[in-house]
Amino acid sequence: MNPLAVYVHIPFCPSKCGYCDFNSYAMQGEIVERTARAIIREIRESPWAGRPAKTIFFGGGTPTFIPAPLLVEVLNAVTDTHPPLPNAEITTEANPGTVDASKLETLRAGGFNRVSLGAQSFDDGDLVRLGRVHRAGEIERAVRAAHEASFDNLNLDLMFGLPDQSRAAWRANLARAISLEPEHLSLYCLTIEPNTPFYKLHLRGELPLPDDEQQVAFYEDCLERAAAAGYEAYEISNFAQPGRECRHNLCYWRAEEYAGYGPGAVGAVRDPALGVRVRTTNLKHPERYACAIEAGGPAAYESEPLDSATLQTERVMLGLRLAEGIEVDGLDEGALSRLARRGWIERDTGRVRLTRAGRLFCNDAVVELI
Repeated sequence: MNPLAVYVHIPFCPSKCGYCDFNSYAMQGEIVERTARAIIREIRESPWAGRPAKTIFFGGGTPTFIPAPLLVEVLNAVTDTHPPLPNAEITTEANPGTVDASKLETLRAGGFNRVSLGAQSFDDGDLVRLGRVHRAGEIERAVRAAHEASFDNLNLDLMFGLPDQSRAAWRANLARAISLEPEHLSLYCLTIEPNTPFYKLHLRGELPLPDDEQQVAFYEDCLERAAAAGYEAYEISNFAQPGRECRHNLCYWRAEEYAGYGPGAVGAVRDPALGVRVRTTNLKHPERYACAIEAGGPAAYESEPLDSATLQTERVMLGLRLAEGIEVDGLDEGALSRLARRGWIERDTGRVRLTRAGRLFCNDAVVELI
């Protein structure tokens, strides 16, 4: 059987951050274990059981908000259902305020071999404004604890373009992150999403954000400081030491198959009966999701066959973000010529990739090509 990537969504968080539009809930009590048990059942009854896992990724929410033994039980269900390939990458996201040495040791012994820490900033003022539950000192403590628990593959998430953030403050954040020598850095510009508290503040003019020129300068700092420290910019927002790219996310960007389990999880797996890949989206609210699973019904509330045009659009939209670029087959030559004249793309041996200048206009380039 062909291997696939496996994603598990744990929808719980200690609190809801002001910028977050992910499917996450600040819930506690019985619903947490009930949802985890439902996820285990969904996995064990999967129609794709037996297909090996090339990667496994627990996201959220904050997976490490739930007890470590319970998280390991969910992982055991995954590995029983989708036997991992040798040396498969098995990641859990974590908030620095929700892990300690004991929890990380349990997770490592249970089979996780990669941790992605949502640091976001090393400035306590930023963390308070963002609504994060941790403080800067906890990031460094969590990194040390992860290393002591024998995790040798660690990612740090940081955001730039934060309210009132100066370029000097962003450079200081980068310096502190790099000094911890993580194997991977994810460096994102803050995006103001609808239906979030930050969006409402922005509409009222109460969110003093850096302008476009400042954001470009912040991103240039990402490229220069990361490269100087030995990190390769293998994707627009992701930087890795050689050989430490996030293999799970590469599956997404290369438009490969992935199964999704848990509330709100999305999967895209080929249906042998239909002969095409089908994208499914699970019920989002933990209560409704758990009820559906307990009743023996499907977790998905939406199912969409992906035709060749949709797959081509996703190949361009996702793959163009990668430094390796995409194959030129099927792309419009007129659009390629226009983008090349603007200096946004370069071509080589049947592939096209964004230039450094083109990275700033990725979305515009995608629109042109599709």
